[in-house]
Amino acid sequence: MQTTVRLNGRVLWLSDSAEAMTRQLAGENLVRADAGTLRDQISTDEMTPAWACLTFDETLGDYVYVGLRCSAIDGDPAGVFPVTPKAVRSGGFALSVSGMRRGKGSSREASPFAEWCAGIRIVVADSFERIYAQNCQNLGLLMSTDQHVVERLLAGEDVPVEAFLEDCDSLGEAIVRSGGLFGYTRRRLAAEVVPPRPAHAPGPMTYGEKIIARALGVPRVRAGDAVFVPADWRFSHEYVTPMAVSFLHHAFDTVGETAGDTNDVADAMPPLHDPASILCFEDHLTHLDATTGSGRPPALIEAAHQLGAVQREFCARHGLRLHGRIPGGGSEGICHAVMLERYALPGQVVVGTDSHTPHCGAIGAFAFGVGATEMANAWLTGDARLAMPGTCLVQLRAKLPAGVSAKDLALHVLHLPYIRDGRAIGQIIEFAGEAVAHLSTDERATLTNMVAEIGGLTGIVVPDAETVRYLQERRGVQMTLEPWMTNDAQASYAHVIEIDCTRVGAMVASPGDPGNGVALASLAAPVRIDIAYGGSCTGSKRDDLRACHDVLAWGLSRGMHVADGVRFYLQYGSEDVRAWCESQGYTRVFEAAGVTLLAPGCGACVNAGPGASSCASDVVISAQNRNFPGRSGPGQMWLGSPATVAASALAGYIVSFDQLQRDARGVPPSRLASNHAAGGHLPAR
Repeated sequence: MQTTVRLNGRVLWLSDSAEAMTRQLAGENLVRADAGTLRDQISTDEMTPAWACLTFDETLGDYVYVGLRCSAIDGDPAGVFPVTPKAVRSGGFALSVSGMRRGKGSSREASPFAEWCAGIRIVVADSFERIYAQNCQNLGLLMSTDQHVVERLLAGEDVPVEAFLEDCDSLGEAIVRSGGLFGYTRRRLAAEVVPPRPAHAPGPMTYGEKIIARALGVPRVRAGDAVFVPADWRFSHEYVTPMAVSFLHHAFDTVGETAGDTNDVADAMPPLHDPASILCFEDHLTHLDATTGSGRPPALIEAAHQLGAVQREFCARHGLRLHGRIPGGGSEGICHAVMLERYALPGQVVVGTDSHTPHCGAIGAFAFGVGATEMANAWLTGDARLAMPGTCLVQLRAKLPAGVSAKDLALHVLHLPYIRDGRAIGQIIEFAGEAVAHLSTDERATLTNMVAEIGGLTGIVVPDAETVRYLQERRGVQMTLEPWMTNDAQASYAHVIEIDCTRVGAMVASPGDPGNGVALASLAAPVRIDIAYGGSCTGSKRDDLRACHDVLAWGLSRGMHVADGVRFYLQYGSEDVRAWCESQGYTRVFEAAGVTLLAPGCGACVNAGPGASSCASDVVISAQNRNFPGRSGPGQMWLGSPATVAASALAGYIVSFDQLQRDARGVPPSRLASNHAAGGHLPAR
């Protein structure tokens, strides 16, 4: 095993300065002082934009960092993107250095894999996001949060490998020393290593800790325990399944050759563990070729179809359940939405290849996202790697004011210093209090879903009477709350956030980051919009579309329709949601108001469908959960609640439904409609 590390290549400082980046990519070696301020909070969308992830082999190395936004000399707020395809790969870089919260956002293993394929072997940052860090370990990329390590490597020093293990738990260290997760799994299958199991005496636990302890069959787990936890459900989607299949085949083709077996990977690979608990979804790219005016090259669309074909062949070979495309375009539903609607149950462990897997925490499941290597490994073993974290309790005092939704609350939480500073990274985020008790399961799912934006491991709500109601009414599942389903009185929390919900109002997040939360009422001037998008896993549930319906029905009663010049898209989260909306008569209201309705799928949220911007001047108000640069096209994207999106679509500028109603109070419907048709703001009373 490797004992020391030497730098065999150049260092790439991921600078906020476009000039510094350009100089490095042109061949100049900069010292730290010349690199300027390093980029903080680099998302995986910037490391490998969604379009680049249509490639799932070594070609990914050509596209690493092409979405990295840097500051321009002229101060253009849109920034510039100095990294071009193949620039990093051809630059001879072996070490990449950045600031805080490296790898936030999507759980796409394509990002560290692209770094590896481009020649990078060491990544250094002030802090790492959980999934990204774990993906690096699984792939064999060495990591450190000690910036002094860079100086030692640049000085030509042979640095002990222990310098890259200081932030690892015992399991992570064993994986790194094994050269990655598959190296460890090969040793595990050969009985050379045995995964650790906690051996604590019984003691108080949080609800989330109890789920893991029960899954492992041990009396207690505590923060810091590193385990492989058995999963009740393992699911993946077409954006990640092909890469996981590729990793799996590569790993066990090597095993087959070593053992003298045939080169038939299917023969060399061990059987999948419990195929009935493995699900696949084709949901991310089913609208890619329907994007209006996208100018998508045929090769890109063909690459997307190839991803789906690889997944379909894998499912057919192993007899796996596939929720796929539907006739006429779209899919059966967004993966984690369908998991909540049909599969997950309280107390279960759910792992998925999507960072928004915590969606299922709304009913008290322990659900978390994993990368392609970990999913491929879980297919074989039935369990998933887990470093047990501490729990951050978000205590939501009092009820939310009328008209304020879970999305507003999520954006409020995201802008709090504890969250913005990255101190909740990797933690379990438990939502509790009076406000949660009054939220529907759909609304709770918005909170747990957006724990991905917090950087947490999972979001969870302890099951209660609302959970029982949801399972009975939505799924016909009879559930009894069991005595263990609660937090013990003496359970320990890493941190507690207290929020007085009476002080939370309608929120938006300004372009660039979902943590850019501002109270909508505090916007200095109206922000005109070109596109309104009500979709994605946080904006396409029953209650989300009910909120949009209520706003549009109100507008129609006053002669208002979607404002001239605004394109308003509503996308169903699943076929189940579409059928329900049609049964409620919502579809007629949507169409009468001038909405473009879209079949289920992720679509615009991953820049792969109608609702995404097509030029930098586009301004978008979206109900989705992320607005990182380039996430949904080149435009400027604001985030808001479904009601805010619908109200803004009617007004032509960003406004809350409450404010729209107040502005219209006392204005005759005929005058309101006339002014609206003329494209003006609401008239003063």
